[in-house]
Amino acid sequence: MDVDASAAPATDSGQGYDATPYLPSRGGLEALRRAAADCHGCPLFRDATQTVFGKGPARARLMLVGEQPGDQEDVKGEPFVGPAGQLLRRALDEAGLGAEDAYFTNVVKHFKFTPAPRGKRRIHKAPSLREMTACKPWLTEELKRVAPEVLVVLGGTAGKALLGSSFRVGERRGVLLPMPDPIGEEAGSPAGQLLATVHPSAVLRADDRESAFAGLVADLSVAATVLE
Repeated sequence: MDVDASAAPATDSGQGYDATPYLPSRGGLEALRRAAADCHGCPLFRDATQTVFGKGPARARLMLVGEQPGDQEDVKGEPFVGPAGQLLRRALDEAGLGAEDAYFTNVVKHFKFTPAPRGKRRIHKAPSLREMTACKPWLTEELKRVAPEVLVVLGGTAGKALLGSSFRVGERRGVLLPMPDPIGEEAGSPAGQLLATVHPSAVLRADDRESAFAGLVADLSVAATVLE
């Protein structure tokens, strides 16, 4: 693995809360993916099955970022392969955006959960600000390499990680925004745009799922107008 040994952490306890020492010194997305597999930049690696890195074309015009992998993603090692991911892909199709041309990733690369009181089920638990901050260097590096024309932020947690703690999905969804600094500068794509919408898991939890799904499709359709 191409990691700067001089920057390696003194321990692999994950208590440093910073993924930066694990970043490769050079290379593309594959180098990042290999390096991230060994990331102990926060304690979440201890209970997760594996790192779930982003997946998609190296120069995808569309990039979608969610909160963290879920149970099925943790087992399979790929983002957005569970029920929420299937719904998202259907919404992309209805919005005229091919899922096969998009790059999917999450702010946090390890599954955070709490065991169910009974049985083996693992219940999703939202990552803390400290965990999101620790893992963000991976996302920044993905943005640099993919340099998408449109970055779709899925849900409040991802929005806060990228746009600040005051972000609220309901106030910003479906509106094209400039790629925020320093993300745009670091990604080498200052002309890129950002669009926020709900996370597909929120659609699955909605009382009126049909209406919630239509809203997601409408938001994604705004991104489609940029990528025509």
